[in-house]
Amino acid sequence: MLTRYLRVVLLLIFCSAVAAQAQVQAPPAQAAAAPRRVGRPQNQANPLPYDLLLQKGHVIDAKNNIDRVTDVAIKDGKIAAVGNNLNPKDAAKTINVSGNFVTPGLIDLHEHLYTVSANGPLSKLHGIWPDQLAVRTGVTTVVDAGTSGWRTFEDFKASVIDRVQTRVLVDLNITGWGMDHTGHNESDITDMDGQITGDFAKKYPGIIVGIKSAHFTGPEWHPYIEAVKAGNIANVPVMIDYGSNRIERPMAELVTKYLRSGDIYTHMYSGLRNEQDTKTLGPSQGLIDGRKHGVFFDVGTGNGSFRYRVAVPLMKAGFLPDSISTDLHYESSMGNTKDLLNVMNIFLAMGLTEQQVFTDTTWHPAQEIKQTQLGNLSVGAIADVGVFSEQHGNFGYWDMDGLKMVGNKRLVCELTIRAGKIAWDLNGISMDVWNQKASSDPTMASHWTDFPPRPPLPEQLTPTQK
Repeated sequence: MLTRYLRVVLLLIFCSAVAAQAQVQAPPAQAAAAPRRVGRPQNQANPLPYDLLLQKGHVIDAKNNIDRVTDVAIKDGKIAAVGNNLNPKDAAKTINVSGNFVTPGLIDLHEHLYTVSANGPLSKLHGIWPDQLAVRTGVTTVVDAGTSGWRTFEDFKASVIDRVQTRVLVDLNITGWGMDHTGHNESDITDMDGQITGDFAKKYPGIIVGIKSAHFTGPEWHPYIEAVKAGNIANVPVMIDYGSNRIERPMAELVTKYLRSGDIYTHMYSGLRNEQDTKTLGPSQGLIDGRKHGVFFDVGTGNGSFRYRVAVPLMKAGFLPDSISTDLHYESSMGNTKDLLNVMNIFLAMGLTEQQVFTDTTWHPAQEIKQTQLGNLSVGAIADVGVFSEQHGNFGYWDMDGLKMVGNKRLVCELTIRAGKIAWDLNGISMDVWNQKASSDPTMASHWTDFPPRPPLPEQLTPTQK
């Protein structure tokens, strides 16, 4: 009898231990879900042609050659119409955005979002959480430029990419382990394999959109040969942060002999790797020949990759950027770069037009990464949209040397729409005034906003609701 009792007790203990271990090993199912902020569940279909109508904004859409005041309508997360005098009665919600620019959602080609690699954190707070700065600044798509390699990408995807509202695309580092806080990984040529990297990139089309080589300190051409091999296998472009300036591998040879037409050279205005001609102060022959070869030149200001004394004379000589990006990470977000809008404002201060800076952050980067479903407001395109006001005054912008330029205008993001729904509203232009009648049916709000709709005012409640 006692033996049977002990057997039962031991069996119960064993079952409890197995259950506890299963709880530790099996994460809750909801952990993998992306925590997109959403409003109340849709409780009725929208029979109208449009969910959301943006009226009378100055639309800039380079792909479709639109640069005028007109209307933009959205339905089911897609652009439904772009045209004059669209009828507000056809939309569940109408917002007057007159006096503002309306553009495709911005694309930042160069950010760092993954904070851990095999050898430990990049730095205490190096990587940034995408949603911290993206939607606040009209950015709906960011490209993580080489923070992860093929060995670490899937952890990056599970821990960041699958969990955020911002669309995160990836340039896969040619180094298998990706970046690390010491810089050792990206100079380890034994961990650079173009075949493995290219084959891995092919497993994630539409997410892995490029290959990255960065911060290499050695004299060899090996990283760039392997990066291009991977790019050819996966049919994606290569982005180069050229690392140390070595006489054994001059920049001019990189952009004319090793890179392909369509590859990307970032940090174009750093002046750290012979981008500037020492006599004319304009673009070096390497930059000129690289552009003739078809290489794209990207800004990537970062924390130490942008100088006025380089950018201003190069731009005066006509060497303008193909794309404007940030190289955003914790340090640069707190320094001269801050965010993509701030970098765009720097270029406004240096003489580019609003049309140029919006094109360099929408349609141009979409083309560079071969994701031409993005960066435009074509009917049927994903409804990623930014609404921007322009302020006038005296605004200071500084470079990596701590030198300032004063501009007289700056862009401010008023509204960001991600996949058809409002994700950011700086001044409440989508909201009703607190003591006025609702402008739209609150039960339809989940069709056009990620914010919960306002509850009915007391006078709108039925006796039962009161």
